[in-house]
Amino acid sequence: MSKSPFLNSIRNTMRVNQYSFQTEKTYLYWIRDYIRFHKLEHPQNLAEQDVCRYLTHLAVKRNVSISTQKIALNAIVFLYKRIIKTPLGQLTDIQRSKKPKRLPTVFTRDEIANIFIHLSGEYAVIASLLYGSGLRVSEALRLRVKDIDLHNQTLTVRQSKGNKDRVTILSNHSLSLLQSQLQVCLSKYHTLRTSTQWNGVHLPKAFGAKVPSAHFAYAWQFVFASNSQPPDLITGIRRTYHRHPRTVGRIINKAFRAAKIHEHASCHTFRHSFATHLLENGYDIRTVQELLGHRNVETTQIYTHVMNKGANAVKSPLDNL
Repeated sequence: MSKSPFLNSIRNTMRVNQYSFQTEKTYLYWIRDYIRFHKLEHPQNLAEQDVCRYLTHLAVKRNVSISTQKIALNAIVFLYKRIIKTPLGQLTDIQRSKKPKRLPTVFTRDEIANIFIHLSGEYAVIASLLYGSGLRVSEALRLRVKDIDLHNQTLTVRQSKGNKDRVTILSNHSLSLLQSQLQVCLSKYHTLRTSTQWNGVHLPKAFGAKVPSAHFAYAWQFVFASNSQPPDLITGIRRTYHRHPRTVGRIINKAFRAAKIHEHASCHTFRHSFATHLLENGYDIRTVQELLGHRNVETTQIYTHVMNKGANAVKSPLDNL
C-alpha cells in the first residue's frame, strides 16, 4: 500500500466499486504523475486549466499517443468526479495528441508454424489460444475450467476489455492441447484438495463472499494456475491464482528469437495475426469484430490496412497482359 492516505483512499474507492486491478494500477499511475507535474500540489487546489496544462504537456512535451492521453484524462476525470466530488467541465483547451497509431505487426503463416515448433507444455497451449482464438494474454490466463466448452468448441471470455463477456472459437489444434491441459489441471486440483492449508482459488470481486464454496469447486479453477498462492488484495488470504503475464511473455519471446523473428513482436502479435488472417480468408469484418470483442468496427478496420500493405498486396498491371 502507498504511504499517502490520499492515494490509499483512491485505491479503496476503486476496490469498493469493483474496478479491475489493471485499471487500479493505471489510474493511480496517472494520478501520481498529475500530482508530481504540479509539484505535489493537492488536486483539490488545482483548477480545470491545470488539468488542461498537464494533458497538453503529455501531448506536446512527452509525445504520448492519442490513446495514452485519453487514459490519463479518464484517470483524472475519475479523480475529480469520484474522489474530490467536483466533476470537471468540457476541458476545451487541451491540445490533443497527434502521434499516430502504428500499424500492428502480423506474423506470416510460416512464421506462426515456426514459432510453435519452439513452444511446449502450457506455453504451447496459451499461444494456441492467442492465435487460434484471438485472445489477449490476460484473457487466456484468466480462463477457468467452466469457461471451456469442448463439445461446441467455444471459449467464454469473462470481463474482457470494457468489462464485457464474449464467446469465441476454439480451434481443433487448441482442442487437443486443452484436453491434455485439463487433465493436468484436474490432477493439481485433486492434490490441492487433500491439503488442509489450501484456501481455494481467487474468485472475481464479491462473488467469493456470496458463494464461499466456489473457492473449492473444480469448475472455478484456473486452467493455467500458478504454483504460487499470492495473497488476496483485500482479505490477505493466500489462494490459487493464474500464471503471471510477464512469465508467459518471457517464454514466448524466447520462442520468437529461436524462430528468428526479427520484427518487433509480443504475445499480442498473435491476436493481430488471428484477425488479419481471418479477413484474408474472406470472413466478414463484423464477425471478426465480434470474435475480438471490439466495441466499434473502426477498431477492427485497422487490420484491413495491414492486409493492403506490402508488395504482395498489389499486382502489377503487366501481370494482366
